Amino acid sequence: MALYRKTIHELHQLLKSKQVSSEEITKSVFERIDQVEDKVKAFVTQTREIALAKAKEVDDKIARGEEIGPLAGIPVVIKDNMCTRGILTTCSSKMLHNFVPPYDATVVKKLADAGAVMIGKSNLDEFAMGSSTENSRFFPTRNPWDLERVPGGSSGGSAAAVAADETVYSLGSDTGGSIRQPASFCGVVGLKPTYGLVSRYGLVAFASSLDQIGPFSKDVTDAAIIMNTIAGHDPCDSTSVNYNVPDYTKSLVNDVRGIKIGIPKEYFVEGIQPDVRELIEDAIKKFESLGAVCEEMSLPHTEYALPVYYILAPAEASSNLARYDGVGYGYRDESADDIVSMYMKTRSEGFGAEVKRRIMLGTYALSSGYYDAYYLKALKVRTLIKQDFDRAFEKYDVILTPTSPSTAFKFGEKSDNPMEMYLSDICTIAVNLAGIPGISIPCGLSQGLPVGLQLIGKPLGEETLFRVAYTYEQNTDHHKAKPSL
Repeated sequence: MALYRKTIHELHQLLKSKQVSSEEITKSVFERIDQVEDKVKAFVTQTREIALAKAKEVDDKIARGEEIGPLAGIPVVIKDNMCTRGILTTCSSKMLHNFVPPYDATVVKKLADAGAVMIGKSNLDEFAMGSSTENSRFFPTRNPWDLERVPGGSSGGSAAAVAADETVYSLGSDTGGSIRQPASFCGVVGLKPTYGLVSRYGLVAFASSLDQIGPFSKDVTDAAIIMNTIAGHDPCDSTSVNYNVPDYTKSLVNDVRGIKIGIPKEYFVEGIQPDVRELIEDAIKKFESLGAVCEEMSLPHTEYALPVYYILAPAEASSNLARYDGVGYGYRDESADDIVSMYMKTRSEGFGAEVKRRIMLGTYALSSGYYDAYYLKALKVRTLIKQDFDRAFEKYDVILTPTSPSTAFKFGEKSDNPMEMYLSDICTIAVNLAGIPGISIPCGLSQGLPVGLQLIGKPLGEETLFRVAYTYEQNTDHHKAKPSL
């Protein structure tokens, strides 16, 4: 098998036994990129020279007989909204088309310290706002399973790169489902960790109370390995949880006997694609056959998650994006005659349509006279949604839902109707509002397209998620399916 098709844990064993070098692995991945990148368009920036230099560094370490960690010498792609020192960080926006950060995001630094080989930055919906990666300033990314369809969003580049074997793993960010939904559409594993478990320092903010960095990988074992490196307290992030991070690989136990799984009836209502429902029901039967106890239950405030999200997230975005005014860094319109015109032209030309739509929504929700009616009320309903999950986790270890109500849709199918586009995240948004973890794993194909199964855990319940997801994976072959490119 070609090296680019292998997982982190497989490549680590090959490196340790000196059967391959990091340079060979990295070159294999770049050869794969040369083969398929023109079709997929997952990358905004590639860092070939830097990657090969890092690979040589790891090979020299192995040659000296030094121990290496599980991520050392393994290629990774970083979503282009995480700061990388000396390397463009564009957020796929004209506003930051020339921004070169002077520092690394904490997750980037942790991966570098672990010996990871960063091979590039991946495409996204501008400032992580979107569900299809059609809203990138540069170009849309395509789904490796069907190039006429979207890879999901906003981390579509990171998901597509893993699915197309253009990298071994990648990082994305998840504000309302931006890791799990593209993981579902592209047939890979995607984890949105508990809010605060992974540092957001150096992540360009979209909605600060919802954003969370997490991994894309080819299997659950790799996701646990990545989390062992990127999770943990960071004094640079005031929302970072001071928590003694466990070794997540110890959770990879093939056993769900006695595990209680809640099936919320609100996630199986009208609108879910019949094939998706069927595959999710097959997964429930599989868990029952393995000894888990699956029961229907209710999360009664689920119907309010979408409207609450689309008040709170744009409100936070309108505040966070106020900093892009053409003065400090990034794009500036040079034709304006005075400073007010410069501000207006810079923001009008620098942002795309979806970003401007959300800034206007957020500004309206926060404006005098509407703050109490919209923003404050949304915050109160967010608490009710969180309390639904708290009550559910008094009885259940894990909650199971579809990751998305449908498989990947075609380009342009929903881009003219923002509400339809927003509905594609309906199964994932409540998890961000509650700040809890969720993982999407492949559970089969519908008409040749991947379907994702979402498992939701209690706060800092990643160990249970890994155990349940790993057991499912060990007893099925869905994660082994590959697209033909």
